[in-house]
Amino acid sequence: MRIAIVTDAGQSQINGVVNTLRATCACLRNNGHEVLLLSPDDFPTFACPTYPEIRLAHKPYARVAASLKSFGPDCIHISTEGPMGLAARRFCLRQGIGFTTAYHTRFPEYLSARSILPKAITYRWLRWFHGPSKAIMVPTPHMLKELEQHGFRRLVLWGRGVDTEHFRPVDEDHACIERPLYLYVGRVAVEKNIEAFLQVDLPGSKWVIGDGPQREELQQRYPEVQFLGAKPHHELTSYYNCADVMVFPSQTDTFGLVMAEAMACGVPVAAYPVSGPVDVVAHGRSGILDVDLTSACQRALSLDRREVRQHALEFSWESATQQFQHHLHQIQWLKAPSKSLLSSRSRPVSGL
Repeated sequence: MRIAIVTDAGQSQINGVVNTLRATCACLRNNGHEVLLLSPDDFPTFACPTYPEIRLAHKPYARVAASLKSFGPDCIHISTEGPMGLAARRFCLRQGIGFTTAYHTRFPEYLSARSILPKAITYRWLRWFHGPSKAIMVPTPHMLKELEQHGFRRLVLWGRGVDTEHFRPVDEDHACIERPLYLYVGRVAVEKNIEAFLQVDLPGSKWVIGDGPQREELQQRYPEVQFLGAKPHHELTSYYNCADVMVFPSQTDTFGLVMAEAMACGVPVAAYPVSGPVDVVAHGRSGILDVDLTSACQRALSLDRREVRQHALEFSWESATQQFQHHLHQIQWLKAPSKSLLSSRSRPVSGL
């Protein structure tokens, strides 16, 4: 099949959406499919309001439409709800063709946490965006139930995986680390609730891997914490293996890939019992879920790292990609692209 995926998450970003699409595209191509990935990387961009590190495509409709027409896909999947996603949605509706979408990010909770928009307004807009979708792919059963309660329809499950060959237990030099070491990996932003972790009184050390709008403020307020900045995805294995516990304080994530990556390295997770962790962590086996984050961190120390790793082996990108492919909608072109366009074997605009 020829599969077009449109996303607002550029390759330079470090987040779960980028990692998910990278792994999914790789699996699809390995299975013989031709994939066009359209991202902001090859478009004029502007800084995302309140999050300047993220670049959004500026007026992408014409180029998105031309690229999709040239590629002549059998299926179109719209991964995000930004300018790129809006452009692809507009194109599909104008052409009278079906498409699928995904719900990666809890924007209502994120925007509400930043006091930008009430959740009800954002959910109303998201229902409009996803309304024409033939299938809205969500990562966990709990997220599916939540969206059903907010009035979303045609929801289906698209799970996540972890590269257990790359993320695996390895020996590290731990001599200079004050034990136990508690690690956070992710964006340093208010919606991640990272301060709940920083405020917890724990013996040992705390490391924070990641960047974001709150980093400078939190680094000044918590000088005893090591803020190590963002790290490339391929380097994270070394940091995970240094840790005794991976702490995931977010209460707004749809999945939380970093938890699966840490567990694949044998590192137990401490988190709240909320959507995301409840679907990823096996409580008492690969991590501890507790409304008391201090207790969760302390109890996670006693878990068997071999059992933690064993649970992570249940997450497979191949299985997740099969789910993704199953939910795709076969296009019935009402306005068929010209033969000259369909004969053009376009290369992907972005190579995630």
